[in-house]
Amino acid sequence: MYIVNENIMTLEKNMGTVDRIVRPTLAAGIIAAYAIGKLKGKAAIGLLALSGIFIATSSVGWCPAYAATGIDTIVED
Repeated sequence: MYIVNENIMTLEKNMGTVDRIVRPTLAAGIIAAYAIGKLKGKAAIGLLALSGIFIATSSVGWCPAYAATGIDTIVED
């Protein structure tokens, strides 16, 4: 969800702590598999791109796919 506040657009976080830990962990595994030669070809390129998306979204705590589908993985007490 986009929130406009005083002409500045900000993004409301929609990723919880577990999600923000799992995504970069998976990305690291994919990158490591590519680095040691276990992933090759077009699939490797696609998975490396996905890894970049995982790292970017987990670093900011906002996933555009989650926003488009209304998913929110933040656990509230």
